[in-house]
Amino acid sequence: MSILPVILAAGQGTRMKSVLPKVLHPVLGKPMILYILDEIAKVTPMKPVVVIGHGADQVKETIAVRVETAVQQAQLGTANAVQAAEEKAAGKADLVIVAYSDMPCLQAETIQKVCDAQLQNDSGVFSMLTIIQDDSHGFGRIVRHADGSVAAIVEEAQATLEQLKIKECNVGLYCFKSDWLWTALKRIKISPKGEYYLTDLVELANEDHLPVKAVVLEDTEEALGVNNRVHLSEASLIIQKRINHKWMLAGVSMIDPATVFIDEKVSIGRDVVIYPNTWIEGNTVIGDNCTLGPGTWIADSEIKTRSVIRQSSVRNSVVPEGSAVGPFVSIDSGGKKH
Repeated sequence: MSILPVILAAGQGTRMKSVLPKVLHPVLGKPMILYILDEIAKVTPMKPVVVIGHGADQVKETIAVRVETAVQQAQLGTANAVQAAEEKAAGKADLVIVAYSDMPCLQAETIQKVCDAQLQNDSGVFSMLTIIQDDSHGFGRIVRHADGSVAAIVEEAQATLEQLKIKECNVGLYCFKSDWLWTALKRIKISPKGEYYLTDLVELANEDHLPVKAVVLEDTEEALGVNNRVHLSEASLIIQKRINHKWMLAGVSMIDPATVFIDEKVSIGRDVVIYPNTWIEGNTVIGDNCTLGPGTWIADSEIKTRSVIRQSSVRNSVVPEGSAVGPFVSIDSGGKKH
């Protein structure tokens, strides 16, 4: 069954207080929006439709090669954003994934679970991701029917005291039956704030007596949405932990993983030892049996086997096999020392 992703990336992100569009802010050297695109590509081969708006030209320049783009002309809510994708998305797939571009920690396995739930939800029109946590973070509360299907998503501002006690909340990842989605979007009524909300589709599905299925997210870190610089830092730490964990399982030793930062593009050989306060960025390749740090920065370089680099910076360079660099050395542009 074909699955088409629609990624929402039109928001202004005013709380970032930046001229750079929110979705282009880097998380460990990689623009935030590329994380969700990379993960969704593991779930479906279909080219995503990305809905852009604020900073459209900048965002399009970053992602255009791998996606179709649609423009949300005015900021009229999440349902309006999805509707902006209709011309390029309708009729092209059986199912439509809707996801947000400011959730860089979401993983392919979770997206796949929501799609699988909908594939098994024969009588229902969509499945969605939820999370159970003590702190709602302002997310809408999930009200369920006796059979476990979703009865409503109640936003925090409209929730009763009893509803505020509900710990299950909406994350913001959905998998819809395509034909129903494009028809139902036209039935959504404008809110008192002058916007059209995607969450209103739960009410419409219930009106149609079509069950909405919920999949509970197990790893709460995946639900992090980035709305400000604090969230950006939190996302970076989550990704940092994942990357470091991967390399340690692959044969890399880290004396203090909490102070080691490695870009996703970096390649590291076996039996490498990394000391605290070390950053490795860009298209860097580290050979086997190297020792790096403490206090070292390496970017876009190749560090050959059995090299030692301490309290130094290496950029755009190749460090020969068995080299000893540092302390307090700066190497740039093909090995030229400064």
